[in-house]
Amino acid sequence: MMPEERSKAAMFENLRTMLRDVFRLRRDGAAYARLSRAHGYVDGYMRALMESGLATQKELLEVVTAERVRVDGPATETEADVVAA
Repeated sequence: MMPEERSKAAMFENLRTMLRDVFRLRRDGAAYARLSRAHGYVDGYMRALMESGLATQKELLEVVTAERVRVDGPATETEADVVAA
């Protein structure tokens, strides 16, 4: 693995850890200030990854989706369920 690939992998792992923390804080009913600060860190980190060219929006959305499922479990509604309602 090239150094840049290792660096990107490490940054994505940091992002995954930060996302898991945000989702757990939300699930556990953390204080608004603590939750919003954690959201801000994640937003800034993702912006830095995009602006540096290390990640695309699609890659970041895939990471967010995977971590949300990992922490909260799979979605209970499909898009078809929402449209039908």
